[in-house]
Amino acid sequence: MDLDSKEVAKGTVDMAKLTADIAAQKELAAKGQRAQAIEGLLNLEKSSRLAEDVVATKACCSAILDLCHDARDWRALEENVMLLTKRRSQLKQAIQATVRQAMSYVDNIEDKETRVSLIKTLQAVTEGKIFVEIERARLTKRLAAIKEEEGKVDEAADILQEVAVETFGAMAKTEKIAFILEQVRLCLDKKDFVRAQILSRKVSPRAFVERKGEGQGEIGIEGTAIEEADKGTPGLPELKLRYYELLIRYYSHLNNYLEVTRCYRAIYEVHTAADDKEKWTPVLKAVCWFLVLSPAYSTKEGSSSDRTTLLTATLQDKKLGDLPAYKALLNTFTNNEVIRWTAFEATYGPEVAASGAVFSEPKRLEDLKLRVIEHNVLVAARYYSRMRTSRLADILSLTPEQMEKHVSELVVAKAISAKIDRPAGIITFAAAAAPEEQLNGWAGNIAKLLDLVDKSCQLIEKEAMVHKVALTSSA
Repeated sequence: MDLDSKEVAKGTVDMAKLTADIAAQKELAAKGQRAQAIEGLLNLEKSSRLAEDVVATKACCSAILDLCHDARDWRALEENVMLLTKRRSQLKQAIQATVRQAMSYVDNIEDKETRVSLIKTLQAVTEGKIFVEIERARLTKRLAAIKEEEGKVDEAADILQEVAVETFGAMAKTEKIAFILEQVRLCLDKKDFVRAQILSRKVSPRAFVERKGEGQGEIGIEGTAIEEADKGTPGLPELKLRYYELLIRYYSHLNNYLEVTRCYRAIYEVHTAADDKEKWTPVLKAVCWFLVLSPAYSTKEGSSSDRTTLLTATLQDKKLGDLPAYKALLNTFTNNEVIRWTAFEATYGPEVAASGAVFSEPKRLEDLKLRVIEHNVLVAARYYSRMRTSRLADILSLTPEQMEKHVSELVVAKAISAKIDRPAGIITFAAAAAPEEQLNGWAGNIAKLLDLVDKSCQLIEKEAMVHKVALTSSA
């Protein structure tokens, strides 16, 4: 919020005299009479405040805080911050300047308890004041960081969730995104995945596109001027990477490989835009592996068409030509040919071992073998209408019981239509007709039957006319 724009152009206080008075009080404090100096500065602050001179009031407040800081008297600093911000008819600009100056002292305090005490004092001062909501958010973030350093992750997450920065009109977009992503990270560390998902939805992928009106000094919501982001706030490209890395953590917990693939694709696009081969190469490998780990049929996590779109886009990427092994990997799962697990493991085993980030969990390797089995079953269902269960088990390199289990799971997932005749040992791949299809078939058969009856009647009448035979109906 651009409070400085509202300052009085010509104050009613003689600044030259005020400056001299402040210097005199500082000299008094240097002689060991700090309490008397602060009392004198409070009197100067009162006269400036009653005169509604913003510049003079801020100068008096700043001098008081400087005396406390120079003496390293943090207790007096807290007391004077509370006093200055709670004084009657205190100017908003003076409160904001006081809070910001006190915030600059936080990092200079070595004692952790004293630092936390000052932060909590400033939080109490800023509570309920919209014009210092950004300062309050930054203080909350510092307090959460201190709690996290102490190993209190749950408490840090709870503290940070108290602030809804998405409603702050004057906060820079990069700082908002960084704050929300920090909330998401702490929730993931806390294993609160539901709340992490809710918080992540506050950030849209479109937010990482730079637009006019979002920089410092531009006009934002409700005519407020957007302030400069806090020191150390990363830019949009880095925030985009952080955003998708957090989503990868979330979707990996759910084993939603299709969404993980989308996240890696977004990270890959950032690195390719920067033309950094060392960074995009491992990401592209991860994209290929998670595409293979994604089911080839529609599930509640995603549709098969989405997977096909990602698979086609990846295969058409020219940079995949630099990774021939991974291009062959994707082609293996697009071809309608049976994959022998032993040969597959021998070919891609070294790549699996090298992709420690992808196969960090044992379940990933189990799912990879499952995808190979499912691919083989889909290939068999595409080429055969009926076959013996022993033959299918041999193709899949499984026992009859394991084969039946996997086929049943694909039927339940509606990936294939199949019926198993256990006594005969025959499996039939046939799609069950929908009710609409059955009705259409019956209607077509009845139409053919009526047409045949009509033609038969015509032929009978023709023969009767040729042979002059009278057709009579029996009573």
